[in-house]
Amino acid sequence: MKSADRALEVLELLAESRQRHGLGDLARALGIPKSSLHGLLRTMAARGWVETDPTGTRFGLGVRALQVGAAYLDGDDVVGLIGGVLDRLAGEFGETVHLGRLAGASVVYLAKRESVHRLRLYSAIGRQLPAHATALGKALLAEHDAATVDAMLTWPLPALTANTITDRDRLHAELAEVRRRGYAVDREENTDGIVCVARAVPTQSPAADAISLSVPVSRLAPDGAERIAEALERMTAPLRSATPLLATRATVPG
Repeated sequence: MKSADRALEVLELLAESRQRHGLGDLARALGIPKSSLHGLLRTMAARGWVETDPTGTRFGLGVRALQVGAAYLDGDDVVGLIGGVLDRLAGEFGETVHLGRLAGASVVYLAKRESVHRLRLYSAIGRQLPAHATALGKALLAEHDAATVDAMLTWPLPALTANTITDRDRLHAELAEVRRRGYAVDREENTDGIVCVARAVPTQSPAADAISLSVPVSRLAPDGAERIAEALERMTAPLRSATPLLATRATVPG
């Protein structure tokens, strides 16, 4: 069990950092003796979970990790069901669209459609962001009561930009507003210069997934957030009928 736990810690660190690390750096970050870690990395490399650079001294994720991640998405009913909605939103607005899932205190991108514009939000499938700092995350946190939200988040909350809401009372007031109007807005709280609007996907209660559309501030019309919110409601409303179909699907663990 200890070896399995260490192997998972290696994969999680490499996935989070998205870069290669030397043996010493990994050993210090994980608190694992170099001798033990070296043997573990050799085993993981032999199985394709870890790869090395040409020098053999720096380690990163291997192709096996990609295969397993792709299998997760391929087998997920929601990702398949919502693909058409993402396509229609991207076609209507020409902006970046994401499907995200709540995972503890974070939200993870499961699918995306790229903006047609050169100036756009950078993102990647599998990227994990603090839920409190994104429209996707706020839309999903609002599905829970205040006590549950407090237990889900890690306090104090990190600030990603000068606009990120980190105060507990302010965040709860924001989530109450999300519940009232039915959608969440992130006004440069995750990325400077980007506004995102998100709505929870009504395939289960509480919802675990949400769809967002991200627009640079320079392209957002005065009524842009409201127009996006209306389109999200219009396109996700039919998904309520899919709830029985998806009742048994698994969610991302926190």
